[in-house]
Amino acid sequence: MQSTPPAISFQNVSKTYRGGRVKALDGVSFDIQPGEFFGLLGPNGAGKTSLISILAGLAQASGGAVKVLGHDVIDDYAAARKALGIVPQELVFDPFFSVRETLRIQSGYFGVHGNEAWIDELLENLGLADKAHANMRQLSGGMKRRVLVAQALVHRPPVIVLDEPTAGVDVELRQTLWQFVARLNREGHTVLLTTHYLEEAEALCHRIAMLKLGKIVALDRTSELLKGTASTMLRFKTDAALPASLTGQSRVTGRIVQITAHDAAEVETILATLRAASVPIEDLEIGRADLEDVFIEIMNGATA
Repeated sequence: MQSTPPAISFQNVSKTYRGGRVKALDGVSFDIQPGEFFGLLGPNGAGKTSLISILAGLAQASGGAVKVLGHDVIDDYAAARKALGIVPQELVFDPFFSVRETLRIQSGYFGVHGNEAWIDELLENLGLADKAHANMRQLSGGMKRRVLVAQALVHRPPVIVLDEPTAGVDVELRQTLWQFVARLNREGHTVLLTTHYLEEAEALCHRIAMLKLGKIVALDRTSELLKGTASTMLRFKTDAALPASLTGQSRVTGRIVQITAHDAAEVETILATLRAASVPIEDLEIGRADLEDVFIEIMNGATA
């Protein structure tokens, strides 16, 4: 009995630029299974955009293979493209058509006819129903991004790729988008998400891969990543400098300080160190480390 192929498969993918002098991807390998909600995280320059571009057919890998539901993105590109719905980072739109016309045209690209009911559902679920007959030029940036999401979903692709879909958009769109995408995921669609909003990845993704300088430096279930690093975080405000012994495990944003600890004994040691250094503390909170804390710890400790 033939097993179901991965929804997305990256096998030893490499990508170089400038005649091989710049290595954007260096032997990246992982599979995303059908029905997963998968997060791809990394700092700017990690290789996320190169990987998504290769998956989408916008760039060609220097080595390795990429498949979508078993279809090679080069050798079987038509089937691979049809299985994908990609929401790009950039706001790209045709200024001559209304929202509904744009979605009808996108349906036609994939040979989908009689699609009005699904277009209506997309417009309703993405808060675009009252903009259906508006020209694309008349829409705000947030509304244009909603249309990009609708375009990616209009042919009902089994695999959805969201490349920074909520960058610079309002809270309402973020909530609306995630409710709808989470529903599609429950219905069986595979979702690959890249985002710098790590709270989104923590809330939504079953598994996460982290890229640094073109290499995978972490790949696991979200819950395991959270377990595998410092489990406790001290957060407080102060105007004073921290003792040198704490700077390596601290993150400072303005007056807000966050210090990682692995257990209760280390929490006591940190507080004693702060008292001994006469560091005044306001609004002290002790809680669990979140994915942002884990991400920073892994990125600081990883050698690509």
